[in-house]
Amino acid sequence: MLVALYNRTFEPQDIPTLQHIIQLLEMNTMQMVFYKDFYERISPHIQLKATPRLFTGKADLPFHTDMLFSLGGDGTLLDTVCFVGGSNIPLIGINLGRLGFLAAIPEEEVEAAILSLVRGSYTLEKRSLLHIDSSVPLFGDVPFALNEFTIHRKDSSSMIKIHTYLNGEFLNTYWADGLIVATPTGSTGYSLSCGGPVIFPQTSSFIITAVAPHNLNTRPVVVPDDNVISFEVEGRTEQFLCTLDSRTEIITSGVQLAVKKEAFTISLVRPDEHNFLKTIRQKLYWGVDRRN
Repeated sequence: MLVALYNRTFEPQDIPTLQHIIQLLEMNTMQMVFYKDFYERISPHIQLKATPRLFTGKADLPFHTDMLFSLGGDGTLLDTVCFVGGSNIPLIGINLGRLGFLAAIPEEEVEAAILSLVRGSYTLEKRSLLHIDSSVPLFGDVPFALNEFTIHRKDSSSMIKIHTYLNGEFLNTYWADGLIVATPTGSTGYSLSCGGPVIFPQTSSFIITAVAPHNLNTRPVVVPDDNVISFEVEGRTEQFLCTLDSRTEIITSGVQLAVKKEAFTISLVRPDEHNFLKTIRQKLYWGVDRRN
């Protein structure tokens, strides 16, 4: 089995865990290909049996890679989505960060998770993505996101107006700091912090959530993901922020934007002892008395 390893930042206290992961992969005769920057940062601190193969992005990630390990938090895993695209390379998230909805495997369960891979006792969860079309080139060759698309004000504290349409039919004008269109996977991210609902990953939907809306009657809207959601933006300044997950572009009011479901999906590796219900119970502390 050929596995790729990606990490964008780690703390000194993470080094023993990273060393342990690499040793477990070597013990189970897995071949490794390292993200180049990660290898250069970690190599002074770990021992490897052989000099590994390196990659710098999706162009030189071996097409026959069986799995990509994301070593970090949810932001790290979102980076890896750009690497795999429509290649069908599954992603597995080891949580070295804080909350970890996507990178859901904690450090103490790493050994059990790798054993699950060796035994084949895991499930591949298909996750939908969204795709952005625009009247000007945006986001290079990765115009897709796993979590969300957003529009935000940029140079002023004044609200912006976002005219929003479903399949060309007017939905609403949002007077707000911004607007989020989230996938079911992204429902536990930025949208949730702005009052959006938790949506099960298998749900075929988008969530439209306003950021600090001026109208207090504005509520999140869940729409089928076969809709095309388009926007016209205006405000007191000419520039606005447009994001896909953690990637940002600057747009002007003349740019036309439309969000739709991406043609391909990505696969997240879930060991058999993990599931979505367990994750949200643990991460959101459902059923836990926190008053003490």
